[in-house]
Amino acid sequence: MAHLKLEKLPGWKDFPGPVVLVIMDGIGLGLADESDGLFVSHTPVLDGLFKEPTFVRLKAHGTAVGLPSDEDMGNSEVGHNALGAGRVFAQGAKLVNSAISSGGIFKSKAWEAIRGRAAAGTVHFIGLVSDGNVHSHIDQLYALLGRCACEGFKKVRVHGLLDGRDVGEKSALDYFEPLEKRLKELCGSGRDFRIASGGGRMVTTMDRYNADWGVVEKGWKAHVQGVGRAFPSAVEAIRTCYREDPKVTDQYMDSFVVVEGGRPVGTIQDGDAVVFFNFRGDRAIEISRAFEEKSFAAFDRGRVPDVFYAGMMEYDGDAKIPGNYLVEPPAIERTIGQYLCAEGVTSMAVSETQKFGHVTYFWNGNNSGYIDEKLEKYVEVPSDRIAFDLKPWMKGAEITDAVLESIAGGKRRFIRLNYPNGDMVGHTGIVPAVRIAVETVDLVLGRLGPSVEKAKGVLVVTADHGNADCMFTEKNGKRTPHVAHTLNPVPFIVKDSSAANRWRLASVAAPGLSNVAATLLNLLGFAAPRDYDPSLLELTS
Repeated sequence: MAHLKLEKLPGWKDFPGPVVLVIMDGIGLGLADESDGLFVSHTPVLDGLFKEPTFVRLKAHGTAVGLPSDEDMGNSEVGHNALGAGRVFAQGAKLVNSAISSGGIFKSKAWEAIRGRAAAGTVHFIGLVSDGNVHSHIDQLYALLGRCACEGFKKVRVHGLLDGRDVGEKSALDYFEPLEKRLKELCGSGRDFRIASGGGRMVTTMDRYNADWGVVEKGWKAHVQGVGRAFPSAVEAIRTCYREDPKVTDQYMDSFVVVEGGRPVGTIQDGDAVVFFNFRGDRAIEISRAFEEKSFAAFDRGRVPDVFYAGMMEYDGDAKIPGNYLVEPPAIERTIGQYLCAEGVTSMAVSETQKFGHVTYFWNGNNSGYIDEKLEKYVEVPSDRIAFDLKPWMKGAEITDAVLESIAGGKRRFIRLNYPNGDMVGHTGIVPAVRIAVETVDLVLGRLGPSVEKAKGVLVVTADHGNADCMFTEKNGKRTPHVAHTLNPVPFIVKDSSAANRWRLASVAAPGLSNVAATLLNLLGFAAPRDYDPSLLELTS
């Protein structure tokens, strides 16, 4: 990394303490009404920070984070990419849409291999069935299915995961009814296209960060072995679950298997091809490992079919997971982490399991592992395996303890941390729990701030996207829980307790998350690389 050289920031003066970046995951700036979890919560610390002269609103969705349009909500993956990269890169949905539009996706080596398997075997598509555009988009699935029909694939199966998180909490029928209709339309001329299995995303297949491999195991049993509650169709499964338990939401719906004549219609067999059609990486890695790893110990897979497996994208560029994929990921290089390591700056990254990969893997441009283990320290606090609304404080105290210990030790110049509460609890849509989550973040900031001040350091507070800032929507007097991310801006505040430098807000036309990296470099005494988006701050004389 010797070629990564930063210039010193003219006029900057050194100070003894660290620069501490707090990412309040999922806490945006909402309508400041009863639906706004931040507004209705008791947050004296944040109220004070919002009065700082260096407070600014940042765009954290849409084109500002590399997504196709400003109608697309932000998410933690692209948010942390932008925070760590200092520039905007075309991201998952946009890359896939472009590859489909150009036809490049169907010229890839992976699609060629899938075509070969389709001659005698079944092609299986596993993924999230919605238009949330955070992990997947149903239009992309339709494009893949249409191509299968166009190329004469005879047998295709869809293993659909219910969303209820990036879209309405009980909206599954809005996607599965049209999908079943489309599959039926694609049948004929010897083609047999249908849904084979499914389940809610939080209990079937889509675990992340090794939090609960039982989720992946349940998906494996349904998709591969055909083990699960049997129904004649996916739509009938969903309707039955709604009827039997009116309180169940899509993301927690149990796995199911579609059967005909008492037999599953789509187990995965030797000679088949399997495509995981989600484009986002964090919840795609574990199921990919289950299909690809020969020495696999997370759970007993039983029969392991000999299949060609491909992801929509490469989900982990460093670990090369999966080995085959349809669309090349964005090439994110020269992240702030790489620059700081090249300059010998010590750092620390900490969060609990649910967001640990965001302050490491995503922050580092979709690369796992250390950049320079001699300079960096990554701390993962194990998350509890419990529904987030039942313990909305999560591991806020433990994350803070680790940071306070690091500040007291005085060995880390730059510390970044993520409090997951606003996002993970925000996804439940349960108002009391969301308020406790937000107030937890405020409470731990009340512990963190004085420590940074005592060390004569700099505290930076922001978020990666909105979520808790909209707990429900209301129409005709009826409230509907809002469990998805929002299009709201996020806060950005700098509280400099060093007394070494004086800062003011710079004139940035459309401030967004990608401006944060240059700002952090300035606070650490470096001029940002010329192709980084500009700093939000400037030194005053």
